[in-house]
Amino acid sequence: MDDITSRALASDPETRRALQLDALSAILPMERRDRLAELLTDDDVATLKHLAREGMGENSLRALASDLAYLEAWSQAATGAGLPWPASESLALKFVAHHLWDPARRETDPQHGMPADAAAALRESEMLRSDGPHAPATVKRRLASWGTLHRWKGQEGPFASPSLRAALRLAVRASARPRHRKSKRAVTRDVLDRLLATCRSDRLADIRDLAILLLAFASGGRRRSEVARLRVEQLSDEPPVRLDPRDPKSSTLPCVAIQLGRTKTGVADETGRVLLVGPPVEALREWLERADISKGPIFRAIDRWEAIEERALTPQSINLIVKRHCALAGFDTREFSAHGLRSGYLTEAAQRGVSLPEAMQQSQHRSVQQASSYYNDAERRLGRAVRLGI
Repeated sequence: MDDITSRALASDPETRRALQLDALSAILPMERRDRLAELLTDDDVATLKHLAREGMGENSLRALASDLAYLEAWSQAATGAGLPWPASESLALKFVAHHLWDPARRETDPQHGMPADAAAALRESEMLRSDGPHAPATVKRRLASWGTLHRWKGQEGPFASPSLRAALRLAVRASARPRHRKSKRAVTRDVLDRLLATCRSDRLADIRDLAILLLAFASGGRRRSEVARLRVEQLSDEPPVRLDPRDPKSSTLPCVAIQLGRTKTGVADETGRVLLVGPPVEALREWLERADISKGPIFRAIDRWEAIEERALTPQSINLIVKRHCALAGFDTREFSAHGLRSGYLTEAAQRGVSLPEAMQQSQHRSVQQASSYYNDAERRLGRAVRLGI
């Protein structure tokens, strides 16, 4: 491409933004680059590039870009103009009213909720798929992203105002819907064993998948994004540990430490360190040896000829691997996702009598409330109260 053509392309705003988004191609999915370039403004793209330089986590930045694109599309559909900075309180209230509404009232009042023309515009742009009110968690996340962008721009937003908080609380109550866990069923040890049994061939994919399943579970139920971005440089060998800590003559097991670095709820300079002991270490070492991986991403794509690619697996690939082995094991894949390994670890810990603080040290949960919910469920299933009818 010559300089004249490059300048001509760069004069088109959408093309210019697309070229700028190329710098974020390692973070933002390339298949969405053109769509994002159409929806985002020059200032939006500049903000995303600034956040990337500041070290914002890949998943956080990806979610922020998606939320920002939706907010821009909604603002155009609902008001005929792009997002103003700073946003007004009335615009934030309008966003809540358009996304959280009472379906029963909508039947008698067509004006309740998002106007039909705004909804049609969002559907045409493929930004809106839901026919009913949005999930409260989605609305809260987008409001939080909106607030985050205000702070990064050094502006005050309306997101802490009492009226907005009250409106959000009432709207959530009006559009109440049951909260669904990310995985309907937990991958507890009995389920995991059936998944592992489907990885017994000598194919590279099975050796890799065995290591993924064992590592993700035994390391505290790692999130799929954390598993996907693991690198050899995060591993360090530790002294072997005894199979029976109370017996000095007990046989020993290999031990490896994983330095997690930045996680969803933590930052890179925190002590995010977990240990692997025994079979997960053996499976991980076998995969690295068979794949001849000594640096860079640990879990990589494998082509049809069993050639190992340089690129790391995506978080979605980790989820698909879990679902594939669920299908092979005879489970309903709709019941499971990669997050089932995380919930399964804590559920299994509760059933085995592991203390909550000890389990949280391995799972790296920061919220006691979130982690204890799995313990409460396990205790209720094993308790006497639910067995009175037996």
